[in-house]
Amino acid sequence: MIKYFLKKIGYSLLVLWGVVTVVFFLFNLSPSDPVRNLTGENAPQEVVDAMRRKLDLDLPLQTRYIMYLNDLSPISWHSNIETDRTFFSHEKYSGFQFIPLGESALYVKSPYLKRSFLSERNVSEILKDVIPGTVILAVLSILFALIIGLVLGIISAIKQNTWIDRSLLFISALGMAGPSFFVAILVAWIGAVLWRDQIHIPFTNWYLPGTGLNMTGSLYSVSVWEGEYIDLKNMILPLITLTIRPLAVIVQLTRSSLLEVMSMDFIRTARAKGLPEWRVIFKHALRNALNPVVTAVSGWFASLLAGAVFVEFVFGWKGLGQEMFTAIEKQDLPVVMGGVIVIATAFVFINMIVDFIYAWIDPRVSLEG
Repeated sequence: MIKYFLKKIGYSLLVLWGVVTVVFFLFNLSPSDPVRNLTGENAPQEVVDAMRRKLDLDLPLQTRYIMYLNDLSPISWHSNIETDRTFFSHEKYSGFQFIPLGESALYVKSPYLKRSFLSERNVSEILKDVIPGTVILAVLSILFALIIGLVLGIISAIKQNTWIDRSLLFISALGMAGPSFFVAILVAWIGAVLWRDQIHIPFTNWYLPGTGLNMTGSLYSVSVWEGEYIDLKNMILPLITLTIRPLAVIVQLTRSSLLEVMSMDFIRTARAKGLPEWRVIFKHALRNALNPVVTAVSGWFASLLAGAVFVEFVFGWKGLGQEMFTAIEKQDLPVVMGGVIVIATAFVFINMIVDFIYAWIDPRVSLEG
C-alpha cells in the first residue's frame, strides 16, 4: 500500500512538472509582445528595453525557464547580487533561508508565481483574492449535485422502467445536453429577470413570490451603511447553473452502476438470506457501485475549480475564471500562467486523492498498481 501511494505521488509530481513546462513555453513562445502592450506601440526603444530588462524578458529562454522552475520550487536558490541574473531570482521570497552560501542562500518557501505585468502585485496575492469565490461555488455545487444525484439515481434504479425512472432520465439528459454558457444565460434570465418580481398566474388572483435576485454580483457586496458584507443571494443563480450538469451525470451513473451491481450473484445471495431490501441496497450494492460516481465527482469538482469561466463571466462573479479571462484579454501573462498552474495542481491533487479513495474502497486497486 505504501509503495502504491509513493508511486502515485511520484507520478503526480512528474505530471505537474510537465504542465509547468508546457505552460511556460506555450506562453513565452507566443508571437504577441507583452512589453509593447505595456509601453505602447510608439514608445522609445530605450523605454522598451528598460521594461524588457525589468521583466527579465531580455534573458535567454532557457535561463528564464530555469528561473521559473526555481521560483516555483519549494526549495530554491536566492541571490543577493543584483548583477547575477543567470539562474537566481532577486525577489524576496516569503520563506526562510537555511543554508547560506556566500552571496546566495538556499530557501524553503511557498511557490512564487511572479508579479502581474499590469498591477505589479504578487500573482499569489491576486489569486488568493479570487480563489475563495470559486472554491465556495465549486464545493457547494458538487455537494448538492452529489447528495441530490445519489438520491435520485437510487430512486431511478429502484423504480426501473416506471414513469419516475423515465422522467428522471429525460430531465438528466436535458441537463447534460445544455452548454454551460447557454444554461447560465437561461438561468440568469429566468431567475433575475422573469421571476425577479411577483408572477401573476393567469385567470386567477394568485401571485407567486419573485426571487428578488440580481443578474450579477459576487460573494461580497458593499453597502453605504454596513460596508462590505457577505451577500448569499448572489450565489444562488451561479450555484444552480454549476450544479445542473454534474447532477445529471451523477444521476445517470448512479442508476446504471447500481443496476449492474444489483444483478450480481452476491446481491442474489444477500436477498436469499432474507435481508431487507434497503439493507441489500445501501450496505451491499451501493458501496460497490460508487467507483464510477467517485470518478465523475472528482472530474467535475476539478473542472469547477478551474473557474467555470462562462458562468463567472455571465453572473459577474469574482472568481478564478473571471480573473483569468481578464488577464488573457490584457495579456497579463504571469496571472494567466499562475492561474493555469493552480488549476493543474488542483486537477493532479484531486486525482491523487481519488486514487487513494479507490484503494480504500477496493484494496485490489493498490495491489494491481
